[in-house]
Amino acid sequence: MSETSRKLTTIFCADVQDYTRLMGKDEEGTLATLRRYRDAMTRLIEAHGGRVINTWGDGVFAEFPSVVEAVRAAIDVQNELAGYNAAMDTERQMLFRIGLNLGDVIADGNDLYGDGVNIAARLQSRAAAGGIVISNTVYDQVRNKVAVGFDFLGQLEVKNIEGGVPSYAVRVGGVQVVDTSVDDRARPQPVRMPEETTKEPVLLDWRRSYGALFVVAVGLAALNALTWHGEFWAKWPILALTWVGALRFARSNKRIDIVIARMIVTGIGIVAINIFTWQGTPWAMWPLFGLAIAAALRWVSRSRSDA
Repeated sequence: MSETSRKLTTIFCADVQDYTRLMGKDEEGTLATLRRYRDAMTRLIEAHGGRVINTWGDGVFAEFPSVVEAVRAAIDVQNELAGYNAAMDTERQMLFRIGLNLGDVIADGNDLYGDGVNIAARLQSRAAAGGIVISNTVYDQVRNKVAVGFDFLGQLEVKNIEGGVPSYAVRVGGVQVVDTSVDDRARPQPVRMPEETTKEPVLLDWRRSYGALFVVAVGLAALNALTWHGEFWAKWPILALTWVGALRFARSNKRIDIVIARMIVTGIGIVAINIFTWQGTPWAMWPLFGLAIAAALRWVSRSRSDA
């Protein structure tokens, strides 16, 4: 008989939008798509240090020791699944809602129970198809640590939680921030937040994502110039910073396949290294050839699975 204990953890809860409709149109095709999407979610969850607890029905239930990694995993999941859906007919697309909550839960073996779990499930039900909603406990931990914006949705009514739970929608591409299928009278009305949060300009998003990388790169170039001895040594750290920035951009764009994007960015980096160390031999063509084949295989495999 397993012993129960309490712990603080981040709960990830995902569920398919309109699953009954999809099953009614094509049971076998829907199940195949669900298996494929779950495999992708499991891979991304584990890559961010989480573990899948359960996959009941059409849902996925997981936990993360890190709040930041839980949010990053949710963003990666929605971005990658959006790429899968982009190649499918609109009527066959499978969109997940994701809810995240940081809370104290009861651990019984591999299972988790308690209000912390229930809140995550409630947040998931309020997310838009393809969107993410987080609790205020998650927001407080990640608001300055992930390169995305947030929209305050107000107090979310949750059973046994007096006063409700303040919730936020994560801005993922052009996804609608909250489900409009719910009656407006039953939805907590958004509360006006400070202008910096609710009307965050695109420039501020850029500064948060790439500002530090840009400042460091400029600083290295200036240091190289001030200590010039005939060698541009700053090109190497600047190249590394550019590589990180390019990967961050690809990761935040849901229309880009992250695997193919990584291959492209790596290929460009290899060409740059070849140029910087030029001795008359274009050796970069060989790794580029391998990356091109791998990217083509990735694209073909995606096209076949979406057909």
